[in-house]
Amino acid sequence: MTRISRRNTQVKARSSSDGDSSFNHHDSDRKTRKISGKSSNLKRILALITKTSMLFGILVFVIYFMKDFLNPVEEIVQPRVITPFPAPKLMDLPMFQGDHRESLYWGTYRPNVYFGIRARTPQSLLAGLMWIGVKDGRYLMRHVCQDSDELSTYGWKQHNGRDYGRQVLVDQDLTLTTSFLKSKDKESGYGGDWGVRIEAQSEKSSEDMDKITHLFFYMADEGGSVLSLGGDNMGIHDDRILAFGSRNDVGNWQLHFESKDYFELHYAGFKTRHVHNLSDLVQVNLATQTRKIGRLQLSDTSDDAPNVLVFQIAAMIPFKADIVFVSGSSGSSTEERVKSFTGDSFSSRLDQKKNQYEEKFQEVFNMSDELNSEAMTVGQAALGNLLGGIGYFYGQSKISHPPSSTIVADNHILYWPAELYTAVPCRPFFPRGFLWDEGFHQLLIWRWDIHISLDIIGHWLDLINIDGWIPREQILGAEALSKVPSEFVPQHPTNGNPPTLFLVLRDLVCGMKRNKFTAAEKNAISIFLKQAFIRLDAWFQWFSTTQSGKEENTYFWHGRDNSTIRELNPKSLSSGLDDYPRASHPSEDERHLDLRCWMYLAADCMHSISEFLEDRETGKDYGRTAKLLSDFELLNQMHFDHAYGAYFDYGNHSEKVRLSWRLVEKAGDYPIRELVREVLEKPEVKLVPHIGYVSLFPFMSRLIPPESWILEKQLDLISNKSTLWTNYGLRSLAKTSSIYMQRNTEHDPPYWRGQIWMNMNYLILSSLHYYSEVDGPYKDRTKVIYSDLRNNLIRNVIRNYNETGYLWEQYDPKKGKGKGARPFTGWTALIVLIMAEAYTDC
Repeated sequence: MTRISRRNTQVKARSSSDGDSSFNHHDSDRKTRKISGKSSNLKRILALITKTSMLFGILVFVIYFMKDFLNPVEEIVQPRVITPFPAPKLMDLPMFQGDHRESLYWGTYRPNVYFGIRARTPQSLLAGLMWIGVKDGRYLMRHVCQDSDELSTYGWKQHNGRDYGRQVLVDQDLTLTTSFLKSKDKESGYGGDWGVRIEAQSEKSSEDMDKITHLFFYMADEGGSVLSLGGDNMGIHDDRILAFGSRNDVGNWQLHFESKDYFELHYAGFKTRHVHNLSDLVQVNLATQTRKIGRLQLSDTSDDAPNVLVFQIAAMIPFKADIVFVSGSSGSSTEERVKSFTGDSFSSRLDQKKNQYEEKFQEVFNMSDELNSEAMTVGQAALGNLLGGIGYFYGQSKISHPPSSTIVADNHILYWPAELYTAVPCRPFFPRGFLWDEGFHQLLIWRWDIHISLDIIGHWLDLINIDGWIPREQILGAEALSKVPSEFVPQHPTNGNPPTLFLVLRDLVCGMKRNKFTAAEKNAISIFLKQAFIRLDAWFQWFSTTQSGKEENTYFWHGRDNSTIRELNPKSLSSGLDDYPRASHPSEDERHLDLRCWMYLAADCMHSISEFLEDRETGKDYGRTAKLLSDFELLNQMHFDHAYGAYFDYGNHSEKVRLSWRLVEKAGDYPIRELVREVLEKPEVKLVPHIGYVSLFPFMSRLIPPESWILEKQLDLISNKSTLWTNYGLRSLAKTSSIYMQRNTEHDPPYWRGQIWMNMNYLILSSLHYYSEVDGPYKDRTKVIYSDLRNNLIRNVIRNYNETGYLWEQYDPKKGKGKGARPFTGWTALIVLIMAEAYTDC
């Protein structure tokens, strides 16, 4: 900008002086001709004026030039943290364009609402469903997924990730079933057409089936484009067009409604940029109307030029309606396309998709006969809700950054605008992208649809910055931001997250070696890896440099608070294991065992990719790193405790730390009673004696030779009920730990301090399966432990699902009861792979 401005100024200066000179020169000629008999002194005066003007112009030019030369304007240098990685984007690959891109254009990509549709584009058309629920005699609006709504169950029973899904929601005695289907016709606009079937039923007996349900279906345009009401100001007759409009992406479009049941229809139109607050607008409209006319109905009015249209369907239960979106609606086939999404034709198409889903599920996961239909139902729901929970987000991450220029405000800076296509861990609590969760999600998704999986991984890798860092939590766009307290929004560029995407990439490379993919799939994976390699290399190097420890080839998770007075054990949020006990006093002396093993996985995977791509020089470097990190003797020197027979972290630690109630004085205020950390013994640098998931990372990484006595010690820890074993899965922390199930602060209950987590149990099972297949003295014992653990996990997940209607974030070690967030169909969906016994082959 500075250079352009300066150049324009110089051009103006030259033009001005030249113009003045030209004007005076011609003017003098005219005057000379008119007064040819006058004194020649006048000619000399005019010539002098001309020369003076020219010299003045040159002087102006020189002054401007010297001014910029002597006082150059400093250009604002963009901080590295918000500078994209300088390499071609993965999402620009041809494999992600054309038919692939269009096939994924529309979808249920709004996981934060109970039912929502959008396109994979910024400023999309949105569609969604709300309804009125009743609790304790009060009417309550249901729209955004939230635990406080206390739905008995909800979630996708089936979803193929592309063009079909069926969801059941149970709210008191109201059961809603939402089915989604999309297809592409030759006359359709970009992305094709889609239809939604909404069915409302009640648990009441037939004589009580007089209850009225109030459903609200809406269309909204994030970009603010005007939506038009269909029919004769909603006096809908035969055509039943609710709304219509036009967009550059899909062309002309129409929203049709069809139901053979009796219903009342009302509407309201709003003009707003805050679509994420739509339920508030609807509730205010309903409240105003209720006060006016004493009825629960929308106002049948609209703001000027509305970009949101809400349609209220008041109907007696049972009720069924079909809503159809047709793009490119000016074509001659519009009527036939609408009919294919309504009535018996729609029913037939939905049944066909349901059967295809069930058949593909069995084909992909090849469930053994030992699993009954109950297990199959839970498995299909787990996968369906994971795929149905895939979302599309667009926005800018907020990055914590020290003030260094005028572009940094409040110690925060914005990442570049970016899109993210990702699965989410939990729709009500975590409806956004989490980096370390995503690797576990993709262990399932790549087996179901490799193209969707590569698309998701590509979106994540395109978020890498010039230093090789990826923000671990992606909170993009107003809808995502509305679910996160402001203090947790900023991402810290010093902090990483376990690079679990390497789990998936290792599977893909291994699968290609074993010819698990078709020729077309193998080609797509090869192209992807070739372009992704430079980004993966930068990601690895970022870990190597920013998370390194004091000693060579040691690592520790940065970002722990070494000055806290309120945490029993300072959290390591970046590790993904949050409050799992580390060294009591964070310092640079720490060596974190789990991060060392993640780095081994990454180096070994990069070595395999290098060999596959025939990049032998780079492969040698990664091979050496992997060999060093897998050196069994060195691993034991740094992390193994012979007395415990277990692997541990290393750091500045004291076991004599507790939380005590103290009166804490506040400046200018009365003292208050707080739970404060108290250290009763000076810490020393040593192994940190807490047995748990971290202790098993060398086992999970298969770094222990099958013949080693240390493997037997690992099996002892796993199978001992006094340490990790329960009848429901393996605890995250042993009962013998001083911090087992202890609160970390007054307000932080235990999280990774004993609860059972599916992602770690899956990795442990995977290694148990491996050691039960290779020759060694502990092969038979390993096989028994593997079988028992697998059965315990499957049985407990099914029992909880049948009792509660949900998969859970974690499970209680005492009774196996589901705990934490629900429905948690992120990595808890790994129960499908456990059922299928689908693990890494190499």
